[in-house]
Amino acid sequence: MNTANLQLEGLYLAIAALNNALVEKGVMSREEVATAMRRAEQTALGDYRNDELSGAERDAVAFAPRLLNLANNSAADGQTPSFSELAKLVGQTKPRHPDRM
Repeated sequence: MNTANLQLEGLYLAIAALNNALVEKGVMSREEVATAMRRAEQTALGDYRNDELSGAERDAVAFAPRLLNLANNSAADGQTPSFSELAKLVGQTKPRHPDRM
């Protein structure tokens, strides 16, 4: 596996932990974190380059906010899923865009 991919996995888990700490400290609510992740996803998907990207490339751009949103939801339920579990959930829950395949 590419070392950069492993570094990104660690980064995503670190950001998820920081998001959870913000909620636990009362700095942000889970809903505010979820809103921030949805906005990040929409910003990524609304980028001017998206007309040039394939569906798989658009999914790649939106992967991080989708994963972090799922981590936020899982933390609300008292769970701490692994990166591979979260990545699998991203694939299972991503919106389908048949016109962009």
